[in-house]
Amino acid sequence: MTVRTRFAPSPTGFLHIGGARTALFSWAYARKHHGQFVLRIEDTDVARSTPEAVQAILDGMNWLGLEWDEGPFYQMQRMNRYKEVIQKLLDEGKAYYCYCSKEELDALREQQMQEGRKPRYDGRWRPEPGKVLPAVPADIPPVVRFKNPLTGNVVWDDLVKGQISIANEELDDLIIARADGTPTYNFCVVVDDWDMGITQVIRGDDHVNNTPRQINLLQALDATIPQYAHLSMILGDDGQKLSKRHGAVSVMQYHEDGYLPEAVLNYLSRLGWSHGDDEVFSMAQFCTWFDLDHITPSAAQFNTEKLNWLNAHYIKQADLDYLAQDIAGRLASAGVAVNDRVDLQAVISLYRDRANTLNQLADSVAYFYQKPQLDAVALEKHVTPEILPVLNGLSGVLEQVDWTQEGLHAAIETAVTSNALKFPKIAMPLRVMLTGGAQSPSIDAVMFLLGKEESLARMQAVLQGQ
Repeated sequence: MTVRTRFAPSPTGFLHIGGARTALFSWAYARKHHGQFVLRIEDTDVARSTPEAVQAILDGMNWLGLEWDEGPFYQMQRMNRYKEVIQKLLDEGKAYYCYCSKEELDALREQQMQEGRKPRYDGRWRPEPGKVLPAVPADIPPVVRFKNPLTGNVVWDDLVKGQISIANEELDDLIIARADGTPTYNFCVVVDDWDMGITQVIRGDDHVNNTPRQINLLQALDATIPQYAHLSMILGDDGQKLSKRHGAVSVMQYHEDGYLPEAVLNYLSRLGWSHGDDEVFSMAQFCTWFDLDHITPSAAQFNTEKLNWLNAHYIKQADLDYLAQDIAGRLASAGVAVNDRVDLQAVISLYRDRANTLNQLADSVAYFYQKPQLDAVALEKHVTPEILPVLNGLSGVLEQVDWTQEGLHAAIETAVTSNALKFPKIAMPLRVMLTGGAQSPSIDAVMFLLGKEESLARMQAVLQGQ
């Protein structure tokens, strides 16, 4: 049997990080078994589904590189099929019309709660041999309910959580079509998984309660029941359920915050799954290794520090041309125009070992393309009256020096030696004058890339203002 997995998000918001992990695991399982990965958009919640949310999902999937083999399929385009299957269940006596009003159902729920019972539909419109049904009201459009089995248990071997058993008496008769004729979520999912030949359903454990209902529906349709794997939730750094308050929960937010897709994928791969002590690996390796046996059934905790570490690793390994295009775009968004005077790839090579994110990298190199804002504290600390004569003298020497990194280093060393100073006494004020702050790579490397004219101009701007 060919393995067929699916990712089926509802387009009511962005692709969040938990959904991305579900998509990744489903994609990897299909790739591991040389199967197909299906993308399905579950857009039957018309009031909340938006084209923008659909695009956000597609953008997130494309950014991560999780290519689907079939789809995207949209449930709203499959309404005729759902209605056909609903009619089949009605014709076979496996579903029925229910004419309960909202007021009736509210009163039933209130009574059950007062009596300490679990609120559930009581089957008053369920046809049974010898049962007399109420008269059909003329003013209430009916819903369609599925005749859930009254006895026995729904049992399945969850590929993550182990065997799960739910008593049918805990389940009431599920509405499969609303009063306006539109099918409900659980019903559409069942028909889709059946029609699309899904063999493994990998999804979040918030769907565990849906699974027994879906299995009963599939059995009623004489459909093959897929295997189910329910992934545990993701907790934030603080141990609480991951939510908007934790910041970057949208996949594309990670892009905006300067993370590489390779780093996000590598991190998500390890979020609740492990392969020995391996921390850094490609998606090709992941697909080779991936299995459902090593997914932990307990909640996984997000660790931003670990993600940053991975992102820093991938920034160091990334193609320079790719990084240059990305950083140029981030600088442009900040109003900084990259020019040909300074080689951006060379600048990135100088700084990328110092950055955890692409935003940090862009911020670090911006001074090469615009006048830096001088750190007043650093300026006062390092550009002192005592060092000004030395800096003025060095400025004159630099006018004549061979503008190579070696030549610049030699000129600074000479100034250090001849004035009986330590190297930082000159290097630090140079950093402040040229970069705006007291932190930078080797100052001779900075000066070389910045260029003679710009370096001397920035030095003079400070020296003449003192």
